[in-house]
Amino acid sequence: MVALEETISMPLVITEHGTIRIKGSRVSLDSIVHHFKLGATAEQIVQSFPSLSLGDVYSSIAYYLTHRQEIEEYLQEQETAADALQEQLESNPDYQAEIAELRSRMLGRWTSRQQNGDATPIG
Repeated sequence: MVALEETISMPLVITEHGTIRIKGSRVSLDSIVHHFKLGATAEQIVQSFPSLSLGDVYSSIAYYLTHRQEIEEYLQEQETAADALQEQLESNPDYQAEIAELRSRMLGRWTSRQQNGDATPIG
């Protein structure tokens, strides 16, 4: 008869910044859950993140499904922190100046190409 192991080690770690990642990778649990919610299978997620094993993806999805409320709260906290950081960056005058200069350079390139009859997109 087969003996069943009652515990399975989770492939998840919490970084010093509070982000949950898959052990041995830079892939966040946020990314796995995002793809899963969009309907991706574990196999499709592994194709998107080849550094992950299929077992790690299945374990991560299982952890999410088992701890859905806690992980949803964590995801909301991550999104709130990201929004605050983006707002802080975008309100920085140096950032605004860099973006304005970048837009100006891109517009200059586009205008130059239009005048020369080159319809190739910039990128």
